[in-house]
Amino acid sequence: MIPGPVRCAWRSSSVRRCCSIGGRRSPWAVDHLNEAADAGARLVVFPETYVPGYPVWIWRLRPEDDFVLTGAIHRELLANSVDLVADELRPLREAASERGVFVVCGIHEREGEFSRSTLYNTVVLIGPDGAILNRHRKLMPTNPERMVWGQGDASGLRVTPTAIGRIGSLICWENYMPLARFALYADGVEIYVAGTWDEGETWIATMRHIAAEGRCWVVGAGCSLRPLTSRRDSLAGSNCSQIPMSG
Repeated sequence: MIPGPVRCAWRSSSVRRCCSIGGRRSPWAVDHLNEAADAGARLVVFPETYVPGYPVWIWRLRPEDDFVLTGAIHRELLANSVDLVADELRPLREAASERGVFVVCGIHEREGEFSRSTLYNTVVLIGPDGAILNRHRKLMPTNPERMVWGQGDASGLRVTPTAIGRIGSLICWENYMPLARFALYADGVEIYVAGTWDEGETWIATMRHIAAEGRCWVVGAGCSLRPLTSRRDSLAGSNCSQIPMSG
């Protein structure tokens, strides 16, 4: 049972460039975590693949005509993805520990134990001590997403007991999968987190339905993208103006 009120913040500021967390990359996720903690949040939620950002080009670019451009962007994505084995999420983990908050964050996870060539659409739950309490990889990437992400193995399809309640997460269109939802219901989910790139009335109706069906609190966090960035201009050249980026 949830022990009293829990203040939750979800962060989805407009993404103008990669929102990565360490090294040469922008520490935006850490900045937003601190902003939410300053506002009194105990649970901070980031949307689907917030680090380093949703690969919207897969829905826009053409498989053959834009092959070179797609390859260049994918190299950037691979370089900015998160290897959990190498502890590349450490800045966010340390920030969670410093502020004593729970964090649910969507990431591009670069598999770090074998070939390091597979990316996963992953959501991680970080505890207030900075430990990763759960890692869930999206079970079945949607349509062209399969050009980017591998399939998850369901090892993270579970609920995690915490001091603020039992937390579970599904990613985007996984929330339209009855058996995936049921797995969380059966595990006693109390705080159901749904990061997404989706939008609109159907998605909102789904969130309300899940709350009623699962008798749980639902936090839905979506992405917000703006057209073009200077980095994408350099990658895309004259073609970048032809790629709509609204999401």
